[in-house]
Amino acid sequence: MTEHVDVLIVGAGLSGIGAAHHLQDAFPGRSYAIFEARAAIGGTWDLFRYPGVRSDSDMHTLGYRFRPWVAAEAIADGPAILGYIRQTAADAGIDRRIRYEHRVIGASWSSEEARWTVGFEHDGMTSTITCDFLYLCSGYYRYDEGYTPEFAGIGDFRGQIVHPQHWPAELDYAGKRVVVIGSGATAVTLVPAMAENAGHVTMLQRSPTYIMSAPSVDAIATKLRGWFGTRRAYAITRWKNVAVGTLIYQLSQRRPQMMRKFFRDLTIKQLPEGYDVDTHFNPAYNPWDQRLCLVPDGDLFRAIRDGRASVVTDRIERFTADGVKLESGAELSADIVVTATGLDLLALGGIGLTVDGREIQPPDTMAYKGMMLSGVPNFAFTIGYTNASWTLKADLVAEFVCRLLRHMDIHGYSQATPWPDPAVTTAPLMDFQAGYVLRSMDRFPKAGSRAPWRLGMNYAQDVITLRHGRIEDGTIRFGRRPAHTAAAAEHGPEQVTA
Repeated sequence: MTEHVDVLIVGAGLSGIGAAHHLQDAFPGRSYAIFEARAAIGGTWDLFRYPGVRSDSDMHTLGYRFRPWVAAEAIADGPAILGYIRQTAADAGIDRRIRYEHRVIGASWSSEEARWTVGFEHDGMTSTITCDFLYLCSGYYRYDEGYTPEFAGIGDFRGQIVHPQHWPAELDYAGKRVVVIGSGATAVTLVPAMAENAGHVTMLQRSPTYIMSAPSVDAIATKLRGWFGTRRAYAITRWKNVAVGTLIYQLSQRRPQMMRKFFRDLTIKQLPEGYDVDTHFNPAYNPWDQRLCLVPDGDLFRAIRDGRASVVTDRIERFTADGVKLESGAELSADIVVTATGLDLLALGGIGLTVDGREIQPPDTMAYKGMMLSGVPNFAFTIGYTNASWTLKADLVAEFVCRLLRHMDIHGYSQATPWPDPAVTTAPLMDFQAGYVLRSMDRFPKAGSRAPWRLGMNYAQDVITLRHGRIEDGTIRFGRRPAHTAAAAEHGPEQVTA
């Protein structure tokens, strides 16, 4: 007999553990399981092992709403974040619900049975499990490989080429010449970390990124803990940081020239006198058209000041035997090249969906509140904010899923399906200009021209709509499982439209 659980969560990373905590707290008697394709808990924070790996936002917002971050460092390293996730799972007994090396490959919904049949691979065999609600917390990028452009002559290079997503534990870069290709969060983390032991590290960027220094320890949070205690101080600090982040983002959108000057002036103060800031730290795009990079205590700028690191802004013509030749004609010698060139996005974890025999193509669907799919019953997924910490949105999605399940329990509904409005026009799911997003958005569900089909990027507004807004908002169609008769099997579930 096929095993059945009430809720199946896919992914045991930051989002999946948070989702499980919300679910079992709201419904202690509900059965659930977490399927994790890899052999370890932690998702991103277990996968990435490169030097200096850390959060690119503060832990008072990247941490869970229900579990205060108590370490002094507000910008934490990867091992500390991984420990936080694992401890959260262990303390709540969630780790006992995780099934490792269970890779979900497809899921089929039956309206007659009001349940999903989920196919998965484990130990080289394919099996199935059924569930009433399918909840994807698998992130939005491929874990098996990162993105690397096709560089001419890459096979000619006699040194070592490494992608941060697959960092070799035995890599020895002490005293060596290192070129890090990229200018995003991974590159600005790697450069100062590797510069501690490398002979010299060069960050080779095609174009600059906005980079802002932030203190690794939040002095205000420390004082608040002394005044109000851990839990209250955490809540206050969380909202303080949300407010500051929102202010910077909104000013960047509405007063881009003012904020461009603001970031430029901050950068000038942290670099040697006469440094060519306008070439290396003055992006062509406006602030927050792409994600703003944070560097704790200005570590990147300090490495540049000390001469341990440098920045080159140019395009790659080709690899050579000894390094990288640039379009300007210059050549960077290297023993190791790190391709910090980004992620390869993957919609819905690459899981194939069918509803009553109809194959679901993600680009043909529209995302309801950025977390459910039009025409797909009893299904949710988590995509975090691009302008704030991922977990802020992940927590709200989990809270909404629990509210939805409770509403269905109260009214005796067995299925809930967002139903598209033909008058709503489509738009890209994420209105974000980062290269990894632009390369992949055609594979993802669409957003809509108006609520509730837009992916919100305002946490305070989402708190109102997801935590307190009406469940029956006129968009979700609810249904009850039909009586097991021939007529019911022929006509499908009773439809109850809000």
